[in-house]
This record gives sequence, C-alpha cells and structure tokens, in this order.
Amino acid sequence: MSEAPGGTRPLELAVTGMTCAACSARVQRVLDKEAGVSGASVNLMMRSATLAYDPGATSPERLITLIQDAGYGAEIPAHTGQREALEERDRESAAEVRYFGVRSGVSLVAASVGMIISMPVMHAHAGHGPSADPLMAWSTRVLDPWVERLFPWLYRVDPTALTWLLFAMTVGIMAWAGRHFYVRAWAAARHGTADMNTLVALGTGAAFLYSVVATVAPELFTSRGLPPDVYYEAVLFIIALILLGNTMEARAKNETSRALGALVDLQPRMARVVQEETEEQDVPGAGVGSTGGSIREVELPIEALRPGDLIQVRPGERIPTDGQVVEGSSAVDESMVTGESLPVEKGVGDPVIGGTVNRTGAFRYRAAKLGADSTLSRIVALVRDAQSQRAPIQNLVDRVTGIFVPTVLVMAAMTLGGWLLLAETAPFVRGFAAAVTVLIIACPCAMGLAIPTAVMVATGRGASAGILVKGAAPLQRAGKVDVVVLDKTGTVTEGRPRVTDFVRSGVPVGAGAGELSHAMDDSTLLGLVASLEAVSEHPLGEAVLQHAREAGVAIAPVEAFQSVTGRGVTGSVDGHGLVVGTPELLAEWGVDAQPLQEKAETLSDEGKTPLFVAVDGRLEGILAVADVERPGAAAAVARLGSMGVEVVLLTGDNARTAGAVARRAGIHRVVAGVLPEGKEAEIRRLQGEGRVVAMVGDGINDGPALARADVGIAMGTGTDVAMEAGDVTLLRPDLNAIPDTIALSRRSMAIMHQNLFWAFVYNVLGIPVAAGVLYPVAGILLSPILASAAMAFSSVSVVTNSLRLRRVKLA
Repeated sequence: MSEAPGGTRPLELAVTGMTCAACSARVQRVLDKEAGVSGASVNLMMRSATLAYDPGATSPERLITLIQDAGYGAEIPAHTGQREALEERDRESAAEVRYFGVRSGVSLVAASVGMIISMPVMHAHAGHGPSADPLMAWSTRVLDPWVERLFPWLYRVDPTALTWLLFAMTVGIMAWAGRHFYVRAWAAARHGTADMNTLVALGTGAAFLYSVVATVAPELFTSRGLPPDVYYEAVLFIIALILLGNTMEARAKNETSRALGALVDLQPRMARVVQEETEEQDVPGAGVGSTGGSIREVELPIEALRPGDLIQVRPGERIPTDGQVVEGSSAVDESMVTGESLPVEKGVGDPVIGGTVNRTGAFRYRAAKLGADSTLSRIVALVRDAQSQRAPIQNLVDRVTGIFVPTVLVMAAMTLGGWLLLAETAPFVRGFAAAVTVLIIACPCAMGLAIPTAVMVATGRGASAGILVKGAAPLQRAGKVDVVVLDKTGTVTEGRPRVTDFVRSGVPVGAGAGELSHAMDDSTLLGLVASLEAVSEHPLGEAVLQHAREAGVAIAPVEAFQSVTGRGVTGSVDGHGLVVGTPELLAEWGVDAQPLQEKAETLSDEGKTPLFVAVDGRLEGILAVADVERPGAAAAVARLGSMGVEVVLLTGDNARTAGAVARRAGIHRVVAGVLPEGKEAEIRRLQGEGRVVAMVGDGINDGPALARADVGIAMGTGTDVAMEAGDVTLLRPDLNAIPDTIALSRRSMAIMHQNLFWAFVYNVLGIPVAAGVLYPVAGILLSPILASAAMAFSSVSVVTNSLRLRRVKLA
C-alpha cells in the first residue's frame, strides 16, 4: 500500500462476511464516519479495506471493533511476502470454491430427490384445487406422469409420511448447506442492518415456515378449498441454486485475479550465486551446482540474496532479481514485465529486471534491488493496491445499495398486501409465493460485483501489457482525456544523444556520390574524434564514443587534451592535431568552417547539434548529434489523433529543437522553453479551458505537472520521482502505450456501465414481474425457484462480462 499523506498511517484490513454490495457499502460507511480515517476503500472482491488513519484520533483495534460491531469479521493480515500472500489467497479461494461446490452439489441432489418425492404429495392434494405456484402447477401437469411411471411405489406411500420426509431433508440442508445464510442474516439483524443474506434467509425461512404449517395443520387449507402445498423442494432448490451461483461466482472471481499471481510467479525461487572458493561452509537451503578454479556456483533461495552478489544466468533461465551486467551478453525477453515483444540486447553495464527470461547468451550480473525494492515487487504492489481501490462510479452503487435491501423488504410486504386485497382466488397463498419471489430475485450480488471485477481484470490486463494503472480512479479518468501533453526529452525522445549524420565535404557517408578528396578515410577520422571525445565528459562526446564503439572503431591515447566550455575540445591523437566543436573554435585554430556552414544550418533546423571536425588544420566534416525520437512516436501521435485526443509537446528545450522533434512526430502544438513551474502552469491553463489533461513525463522536473494533471503518466524508464507522482506508469519504452491506456480505460468503463445496466435493469424489471404485475394481463407469475436461479446466474454473468477485458487488444 502506498504511503499515506500527512501524519496518517496506511492500514489494510482483511474483512470477512461480506456477500454483496450492501455489505461492502455498510463497512464503507462505518469507516468513513470514524474520526481520523481518510481514503477508506472497501473491496468486496478482495475482501479487504484499505485506508489511512490518524493515530491520534483512532487505532487499528478500534477500527476492527467497529467493523465487527457492524456484523462482519476483521483482522490485520499477517505480514508475509507477496508470493506467500497470494498463495494464501489462492488457498482461500480454493477453499471457498470447495465450500460452495460441495454444498451446492449435495443440495441439488437433495432438491432433485425432494422434487420427485413431492410429486405424489401434490398429486394427492390436487383434488383440493389448483396450486398457486406456477412451477408446482407445471410440475404436477408435466412431471407427475413421468414420476408415476418410473417410481410407482411412491404413490402407494402415505403422502403425509412423504411430507415429513421432505421436512427432515429440508431441515438438514438448511442447517448444513444453507447455515451461513441464516447466521449472517441474524448477525446483520442484531446490528440493525440487512443484506443479501437477509433476503435469502427471509425468503427461504418464510417458505419453510409456511410448509411446516401446511404439514402440521393441513386442515387450515383444505377447509378453504386450497391444496396444503408445501414448499420444501422450493427451499431446497433455492438454497442449491444460490450455492451453485456462489460456486460459479467464486471460480470466476478467482479468474479475475490471475494476472497478479502470474506476475509473482515470474520470479524464480532460487538463484545461482558465484562465490569465491573458501573452506567448506554450510549454507541453509543451498546446493552446490559446480566448482571450477577459485570460484563455485551455489544455488541460494531468493530470500538469501544480498546486494552485490554475483549471479550467473544461463540461456533459457529467468533472471532472479534486478541488477547490472558485469560479464557476458545476451538478449533478454522482458515482455512479461514491460509488454515489449522483442528481446532486448544486454551487455556489460546494462540493467536487467528480475523475472525476465534470458534467451540466447550467458552472463553474470551484480544483484542490486532485492525484495520489496525490486521492479517486479513494486509492479505487484502497484497492481494489488490498484485492485483494492474504488472507482468513483462505485459511489453510485453504494448510494443505491444503502437503501436497496430495506426497500425490497417493504416491497415484499406490499406485494403480499396487494395480493390479499386484489386476488379473488387463494390471495394469501399467491401473495405469499409472490413475496418470497421478490425477496429472492432482488439480491444485490450483481451490483456489488459490477465495478470491482472490471477494475481487477482491467488493471491485470494493463500490467500484462506493461501499463501500471495505480488505482481505480485514474482507470476511470483516463478514458475522458481529450488532450495529452508530452514532455520531450526522455518521453518523445529516447533521452540520450546519438550520432545521426556524418558529413564529409558535403557528401553524407554511404551516399556514394563522386570522388572524395579526404586526407583519411571515414573510419580513421571517426576513430580520431572518438578517441578525443573519450576523454571528455560531455553528453555529445558520449554519443560520438558510443557510435564509434558500435562501428567497431579502435580508441587511441590522447595528448594535450583541452576542453573549451561551450565551444568544443582540442587535442592530439596518433600525431594528428584535432579540433572538434563550433565554427568559432575552429576559427581560433585557423580553420574556415564556411564550406559546411549551409549543411550545418540544415541539421540545426532538424533539431540536431553539428560538431565541426578539423584535423591538422584541415576541415574534414561534421558529426551531427541529436536526441532521436522513440520508435513508433509518430504512430502513437497519429493513434491519439484518431481517438479524438489532441497532443501538445511541452519542453524546456529551445523552440527550434522542439519544433523539429514535433514535426517529425506529427505534433502540431508546441510549448517550448518552460521551467518545471511553467509546465505545471500550462497544465492548469489547459484545465481552465475545460480540458481533461494527461501529462506524460519521465524526469524530476515533470513531477509537479504529473501531479497537477487529471492523469499523470510516467515513463518507467525515468526517475522514481516521476513514477511516484504519476497515476499510470508505462513500463515499456513505447509511446503507443499511451493510446493503449486510454483505450483500456474506455473499454473498462464500457464494461462497467454494461454491468451496472444489467444489474440495475435486472432488479428494476425482475421485482415487478416477481410481484405479479403481469399476472392480471398475461397470467405470468414467477416461481421462487426460477427467481433463485435467475439471481444466482446474474452475478455470474456480470463477472463473465468483466472477464472479457482480458481479451482487450492493445498494440
């Protein structure tokens, strides 16, 4: 959990007993009312509450007591590692599936047997009049002949004995399989509240008590010409179908969190550590792999690693933790962490990320960030925190569910009263069946799952694509963005200068144009310049040196080196006098740069920095250096435009360079020469125009603008400050991740609205039908059994709809 603001402390509580949106909303209200609590977020899916509290105003113990007083369980989770915590959650999920699965299976068998046994009973009661329950009437008409043909002996058994057998079966199922409905409903009632369990308990309890009366005193019905129908098999089916729905829901909910477990599983449990050969030592949990010379490779658990440990990685193995290559080279597949599909070449000095896959070569690296500080652990923490947070749209659900269950209880009472007043035949029996159906069909489970399931799946899908959305709120806001502000250096560009052009006497290298009258060939000249720049610490010199290394040019010793601030460098290499820098510096050494001045201006207009090169008093050429755009920058800008999003380039660089970069990337609006406070002011100005702004940056100077923007998007290749200030972190160095983020948000919001629509419409339409409004005109009257099946599968449909986000196509 991220650090809480001010003097407050972060806290996460495990909350048990929540079964629907009404439950989570009630816990939310309890926490929000407590003095000293801020940012409380109760997640039904995660069975957790995250918040920040002021130790001077309240305490974790008091908060736990408040939740318990509301009728739910609460505790501070054990402080375990991420892997252990997820494994524990998997065990809990598996146990929940088994719990509901076994009970629903037994209940379904009991319900089926109960339906068969009830046929002779209903057959015997048929002479007293038609059944008030449409499903019972259908069963008597359709199933009764088949049961009589298959089980003729049942019709020779006394119907009263069969009724008592049904009673015994129902008591057993209610006391065992359905026990938690009644226990939790009673706990809620003791605290003056009501939830899904209340509706199920009242519905099945009323049906059971009605059946008991019909069993004990059937003459109360027969004397009025009514069949003494019993609802035992209905009670059995209701419990069975709701438990079956719980089982399917638990399985589906487990699917929504698999992305997080997949991330944790990326990290190997063991690492091959290279140690100096010393006297034999006992290393707990270690096994000697191989010994050679003065060193040996030892298998150590990840938990035993220390910063600076030298780790050997072979082809096909996962890299144990973060570090820096010190020997060897390879291509590393970082797709599972960054979403980047192509392997990344790694050599001495390059960083590696724990959990990624080494593809081709073998190398050794020094362990750097371990445990919670590693990249993978931070990713997991960010995704976990995001899944625990609430989207602003969840407030709508909370407001509705806060009054929903009490309203349903009133509507059920009104349904019974309406039938008693208006029905001509069997008003109480029909009204009773309709009231029970209203209670059963109105359970708000689907409402409670509509938002958190979509958030969990969307954040998991984003993480698998290298997009870390740090909460449900930014996930919702990102879809509304209509202007994206891009920092230049390190965002649109790679953030490190490269040699882009090498010009000799007006002819670019490789152009093959005419005879060249140079005193030396290109590789020799590049070697001389790179040797001189190797002594310099200037970023432009680093770019020249890197270019020479990539070209395989040898570096020679330098004599008489001198750096002239703002102009360039001079020195002697292999007996040649060199001057590299501006035309003014060359002029001081008697060299005229005019022949290449026009080309230099063209390069400058393109946002490149020309370095004039003179050897032994002769003008030899120009090396142009620039911070080049990231691959795919222009394509990403075009995608944003097609999505109706304006793109603005915001930079502290000069207008000429910024304009050149913007032209190549297809950006039409540029704000150049601004300081960090100017960037933040530009974001505020755009917001003042009514725009929803996303700021994308990578450096410390972008922090204020990232925090000010409606959605701050930080490049993961940048600084930790930028990552902390941003709402979204892009792990892959690809600007296409920006439109991917917006697309993911828009698709997620569409799924959330679909979930809410069907959850609300289901209840808005289902409750009146269950109450019997269609009966006078169409003769339609739902059975409690059908209502329980519809209620159970509505939750499953919401979760299944959310799971579609796993298949959202991102670039």
